[in-house]
Amino acid sequence: MTRRRWIAEHWDEATATILGAQAEHMARVLRTLPGMEADVVAGGHVFHAEVAAVGPNEVRFNLIAEVQADPALPVTLVVSVYKFDHMEWAIEKATELGVAAVAPVIARRTEKHLALAAEKRVERWRRIAHEAALQSRRSDVPLIHDPVSLAERVRATSPATRPASGSTCMVLAEQERTTTLRQALDEAIAAAQEQMPTLEIAIGPEGGWAPEEEALFDANGWVAVSLGPRILRAETAAIAALAVVASYLE
Repeated sequence: MTRRRWIAEHWDEATATILGAQAEHMARVLRTLPGMEADVVAGGHVFHAEVAAVGPNEVRFNLIAEVQADPALPVTLVVSVYKFDHMEWAIEKATELGVAAVAPVIARRTEKHLALAAEKRVERWRRIAHEAALQSRRSDVPLIHDPVSLAERVRATSPATRPASGSTCMVLAEQERTTTLRQALDEAIAAAQEQMPTLEIAIGPEGGWAPEEEALFDANGWVAVSLGPRILRAETAAIAALAVVASYLE
């Protein structure tokens, strides 16, 4: 029987602790008792564990042995903030597909009211990622960055200014027709040789990137790539891109 998996808030070499809503669900709904077994994610590792103590808002485990777990895809999605219900769906599905991190950015065509409200939505996005990581039995939870301007994110991770970072930075661009994401991945894998390539993939807002943003990406060494001839919604493009990457790296 497959053991349930939980993500610990606190841990040390021998124990791990579940707090808050997770613990309450275990105690009241699942009627968890000492001696029951589960898998517990702690510090990016998965452990076979046994319940040691159950309280109304805290469940403590004894860690028995580490078990093998699949790593996250080495991909950060740089996502222009768009309609929150669509973005929440994308974060959930990107988590299920194995994304390592999501970096929300404010682009030229991000709607003003969404840009203003984005900072207040971060904790909700993190909860969605946490719940999706549990559901998909991940060994970690993707990092959800605080929203910043597109220029700040591009310059901070730019191959042109930080060549030692080792990341291949790609931007999905509607006008790009010659270089596909698959071709760019082939080049990234070849450049990384025996190492796993680290990728940063930018997804534009509804309406696409503004001309000055395309120039910003180009000036900072980002590679423009295409997912094909069709125009995709932002959330569809994010999931399609991750699926292509997963097919190459997993």
